[in-house]
Amino acid sequence: MTLRIRWDEASARRMERQFLAVPAPTGTPVAEVVGAMLGAHAQVLSAAEVSVGVRAEGVTRADVRAALWEADRPLMKTYGPRGTVHLLPSAELPFWTAALTAIPANPSQSADVRLTAAQADEVVAAIGDALGGRCLTIDELGDEVVARTGPWAGELVMPAFQGMWPRWRQVMHRAGQRGALCFAPNRGRKVTYTRPPRFEPLAPDEATASERGLALLVRRYLRAYGPATAPHFAKWAAAPRGWALSLFTSLAQAGEIEEVDFAGAPAWVAAGDTEFPGAPLRGVRLLPYFDAYGIAAQPREVLFPGTAYERALAGGQAGNYPVLLVDGVVAGVWHQRRRGRRTTVTVEPLGRLTARQERELAGQVERVGEVLEAKPELVVGRVTVGGHA
Repeated sequence: MTLRIRWDEASARRMERQFLAVPAPTGTPVAEVVGAMLGAHAQVLSAAEVSVGVRAEGVTRADVRAALWEADRPLMKTYGPRGTVHLLPSAELPFWTAALTAIPANPSQSADVRLTAAQADEVVAAIGDALGGRCLTIDELGDEVVARTGPWAGELVMPAFQGMWPRWRQVMHRAGQRGALCFAPNRGRKVTYTRPPRFEPLAPDEATASERGLALLVRRYLRAYGPATAPHFAKWAAAPRGWALSLFTSLAQAGEIEEVDFAGAPAWVAAGDTEFPGAPLRGVRLLPYFDAYGIAAQPREVLFPGTAYERALAGGQAGNYPVLLVDGVVAGVWHQRRRGRRTTVTVEPLGRLTARQERELAGQVERVGEVLEAKPELVVGRVTVGGHA
């Protein structure tokens, strides 16, 4: 008999496993929290700091930065899922490199701009060689790559924000995903890059490593965000839908995943992972830009019900607005503006909050202030800034 799972059951389990139902206790390693999220989106580092901090008691932005830049660096800032900048546990790099490099890429450049497979490999190797034991800015790295490959790599052919980028930059994210590049501490205002410490591959040969990495990635995704479908996974991983469908079929045949009924439609969980909470989750949470939960949890139209789908998404894309969660679904947006040691947190609920929810919201704002090491002020009203502001 097919197991039937309701939305509120799935939502409660996801929140528990994300440390959003109950924060991780004091002393929990920051890397463990990030691992439970399957990485923290870090294009805006302060947002990543809040993502981690609201999931762990006592953690502040200083703790996240210490894990990134000090001592043994249990966190790595690099290119993760979807080719975007993430914080990932350093100990998990063998898994991530095996899994991410096995996901087919959707070409994003025109044929006259695109690197061939051989050229892409050459650039990634040049990046890794150049960064061995050094921290380089993007311009310094570009000079080194061109010197190791040829003038073709430096041709200004990629449309960028304020001009044109050199050809080689289209595979920077692949260099990160292959373990040839990660971020290093800034040099003044300039971003720098280095090479991660050497690590043992997930398996002795590339084909086996890819297979193991993909299977582990799907199981971990389903444990964190399941039940889910192959198209849900494809959206999260920025992978071709047909490829994801074939992958799920093969994993089902191998007994790695099993089918369930999720709110009346077929979906998947990791094999044997069929325990769900018996009661729905209640409470108020604040999640920052591009928080992992808002990006990965599906179906999106259920997570963003009613007016939330228009107000808190950008053309159906999640992450552009920090969101207010009430009882596990999006029920508003928010924004914080910092001035010195103070920050004003403006929250726009999309419906009336109860007295209990108002108290919980005030507590969440206090927690955001603690993470950012600032004195917070709560304002309930219209958020007037646009997405990703």
